[in-house]
Formats: sequence, structure tokens, C-alpha cells
Amino acid sequence: MVRRPVAWVVAFVLFVEALGVAALNWFLGVVVDRQNMSLAGLDPGMMSTSSKIGGIVFGLYLALCGLVALLAAVRDRAPAGLGRILLISAAVAHGLLGAVVWGLVGPLAFLSMVVVLGLVVLLLMTYDGSAGRPADAAFEGGAGGDGPPAAPAVTPPAAPTAP
Repeated sequence: MVRRPVAWVVAFVLFVEALGVAALNWFLGVVVDRQNMSLAGLDPGMMSTSSKIGGIVFGLYLALCGLVALLAAVRDRAPAGLGRILLISAAVAHGLLGAVVWGLVGPLAFLSMVVVLGLVVLLLMTYDGSAGRPADAAFEGGAGGDGPPAAPAVTPPAAPTAP
């Protein structure tokens, strides 16, 4: 049973976005190379290569964020440590890109950035914040499998009474 479908959705969206970003930058690099375009005297070959490398690096970054979301979905646990930092940085990047694409690309691109931002933030906020524990352990009152079971409560013996 899937308890948190948002983690699966975030993982899928980030993987698709990683492929899209890498493919778009690769395509732009090919276009610059074939058209022999130059910007302010920059070398077209260098511009093409840097576009391809930038697309691959940013695509790998988004794929890594998607892997963190996938691991959170499979384990049904909150991402912790470096994974949580990666997801927070992905949310910040989508917020900044959303602000930029409104003016450069249009409202549809802005909306897509905001949707991904909302999904990443929802993934970060869905879990109770305790890394290493199952998501519902706080509500069940159990230890969540993270250690020895809780010892039963000990009651003191009754006080002796006079005969």
C-alpha cells in the first residue's frame, strides 16, 4: 500500500524534468554549433560545449533530487541529511527559475515551475520531520522500528498494610 503518493509523483516529475532540461540544453548547444552563432565575440564551439555540459550537470542534479524523492517514497521515511538539503535547494532553484521564466518565457512555464516547487515543498512537509522513523510512527505512539521495543511500564509494589 502506498502511504504517500506525493513522493512517487515528485520522483517522477523530477526525473522527467531532468531528461527535459538535459535534452533542451543539448539541442540548444547543437543549434548554436550548426548556426555558428556568436554572442559578443565568444567562441561558438565553446558556447555549444558549455551549453551541453551545463544541461548534463543540471540534469544530473535534478535526477539526483528525483532519486532522493524515490528513496523517500520507497522507504516511506522523511529524507534526511544531504537528501533533504538537495530537495530544499531544488525548491529554491524552482522558485528562482519561476520568477525568471515569467518574464522570459511566459505564464505557462511559470506555472510549471510553481507546480514542481509546490510538489517538492509538499514532499518535505508531508513527513513528520523525524528522519529514520516511518511516517506514521508519531501517530501510532510506537518507536517505529528504530530501536528496541519500549519496555512495559513498571508499577511499584503495593505498600504493606498492618494486620
